[in-house]
Amino acid sequence: MTMIYILGIESSCDDTAAAVTGDDHILSNVTANQDVHRNYGGVVPELASRAHQQNIIPVIQATIQKANIRKNQLSAVAFTRGPGLLGSLLVGVSFAKSFALGSGIPIIEVDHLRAHILAHFLRNEKSIAPPPAFPFLCLTVSGGHTQIVLVKDYFTMEVIGMTIDDAAGETFDKAAKIMGLPYPGGPMIDQLAREGDPQAFKFARPNIPGLNFSFSGLKTSFLYFLRDRLKEDPGFIEKNKADLCASIQSTIVDILIRKMVSAAGQTGIREIAIAGGVSANSALRDAFLKAGEEHSWKVFIPKLEYSTDNAAMIAITGYFKYLKKDFADQSIVPYARSTF
Repeated sequence: MTMIYILGIESSCDDTAAAVTGDDHILSNVTANQDVHRNYGGVVPELASRAHQQNIIPVIQATIQKANIRKNQLSAVAFTRGPGLLGSLLVGVSFAKSFALGSGIPIIEVDHLRAHILAHFLRNEKSIAPPPAFPFLCLTVSGGHTQIVLVKDYFTMEVIGMTIDDAAGETFDKAAKIMGLPYPGGPMIDQLAREGDPQAFKFARPNIPGLNFSFSGLKTSFLYFLRDRLKEDPGFIEKNKADLCASIQSTIVDILIRKMVSAAGQTGIREIAIAGGVSANSALRDAFLKAGEEHSWKVFIPKLEYSTDNAAMIAITGYFKYLKKDFADQSIVPYARSTF
């Protein structure tokens, strides 16, 4: 039986990434980061799109070479259509369309958020544990999104809870910026929190009914707390940085876990997964494992390389769409906001 090779391209934000899958097995996964944004404390869209234009050809070349296949063996090209920065997405979409047209193969459009969820189905030669069984719940949490998704099959997914304002990842980054930590702030908080006391400081927690989230009040609470403490002691942040990181991280993680416990209770589902960039946070991963033991969940946590933005998740989603011949045409355009 002929193997299906999918080239996946991810360019939704500031990482230029490509991957090749052979059926559901990952053969190569290459990412080029953009350090230029560190100088600005966040992603600059224009600089990101320019960097994608510089990176995409060498990244694609390296990906195909590492997969140990020839270009003419590719069955299709899958690409992130959205959501994301339009300028960045346009580079990936345009390249995918041109590459596929020149190669005489179909293109497959992929939603970035759905791809994060389907990253759980990536396999390699060392894979032993089975992927989640349908239906399962997935907490998709990143810099721009926080959702609880009921995953019924590869293509049928229902958002049953979501943030009504800010995302959890945005809250991490904003807290880091308030404390003067370098970009990207989320990983820095995770690192410093390991040396701090998560019970040192208390911050306002949202009281949102149902399965929805809210983080804007927490961000404001953190900002005002530091404002008042700095009036009393200008060196407060520096003296308490580890405890502040541990406390804000613990608060965010607790909010996420509590909602997942509610979602599992309401649906009766015990197969629970996490996905998205914030799923790389060590405290969240540990809390999920602990909650799994307490509530008899079967917990699924992606490898770190598949937690943050990557092209392997785009390629595996493309593989499942290829099986049902769900192809796009050359008129397709990217979108900035999720349709999911």
